[in-house]
Amino acid sequence: MEGSDSVVSNMAVRTDAASRFPSASAMDNAMTDPVVESNEIPPAVRVLFLCTGNSCRSQMAEGLLRELGGTRFVALSAGAKPAGYVHERAVAAMKEIGIDISGQRSKSILEFLPPNGEPPDVIISVCSSAEKECPHFPGQVQRLHWPFDDPYHSRGTEDEVMAEFRRVRDEIRQALQERLIDRAS
Repeated sequence: MEGSDSVVSNMAVRTDAASRFPSASAMDNAMTDPVVESNEIPPAVRVLFLCTGNSCRSQMAEGLLRELGGTRFVALSAGAKPAGYVHERAVAAMKEIGIDISGQRSKSILEFLPPNGEPPDVIISVCSSAEKECPHFPGQVQRLHWPFDDPYHSRGTEDEVMAEFRRVRDEIRQALQERLIDRAS
């Protein structure tokens, strides 16, 4: 990949668009790299969460990253076949932890393709079917696959169904914290 290497905040961060997401080796070496004074602030990494309907998992992931990631990330979500709504139970599960996703909307992955859309730096598919249906993006977009159960398909009493939405929400939160946020700190 092209791009010069620079060290910002004691972590190696490459300056080309695809590498604004720090590599594992950059994060592993963060404690041993020398501090380099720089006035350049690396741009926020655009992370798009992709699932089939963009109504539950990807919406919760977008809200969680927006809340937990601060200015280091731009949180986005889309669906391969968008449902056209954000599931009310996903909204309720997020509201329980103080995150409001009621203003988010279900979007198509096509909205992020050129010439009209701006591609993300990273795509994280949260279900296997969306991973297979994701189009190729121009440039260098990092692709990750983090499958989570779909709470939309849960059955039982209202309490049992909400417990499933909470479980998936908490799994997404843990994955974001461990695999993305903590590594970019």
